[in-house]
Amino acid sequence: MVNIYTDGACSGNPGPGGYGAILEFNGVKKEISGGYLETTNNRMELMGVIAALEALTRINLDVTIYSDSKYVVDSVTKGWLWNWQKTGFKGKKNVDLWQRFIPLFRRQKVKFVWLKGHAGHIENERCDRLAVAASQKPGLKPDPWPGRFSENSLNI
Repeated sequence: MVNIYTDGACSGNPGPGGYGAILEFNGVKKEISGGYLETTNNRMELMGVIAALEALTRINLDVTIYSDSKYVVDSVTKGWLWNWQKTGFKGKKNVDLWQRFIPLFRRQKVKFVWLKGHAGHIENERCDRLAVAASQKPGLKPDPWPGRFSENSLNI
């Protein structure tokens, strides 16, 4: 059984953001984090989950993901994601990340648990600190999501 705790943070939306995750397996914990100069909170919440699932080298594991993101948890547990996929993600945001998430999800036996954010859950609070710290690192690169630039911005 693998327990994964994740969180995302963003200062402004879009703005500098980060994600943090703690993976726990057989009593061993590993922390991971990363960030982008220009991103959104929902993207960072989802990136925390993706980065954690990408860190797993074995397949078909029982994985429980704890997240305070209703966006991520509800999208999967309420079946919205699978409907979005059937319709080619028409009109949906973060398609690139959802398409990256789906094969990772299918490699494991994943269960999601929603946690109330900033409610004193030790691992969730630690993930929040990891995400905020990652969002403040110097030299962050912009999140390369499709459609990131508006028609008024210069993509140079």
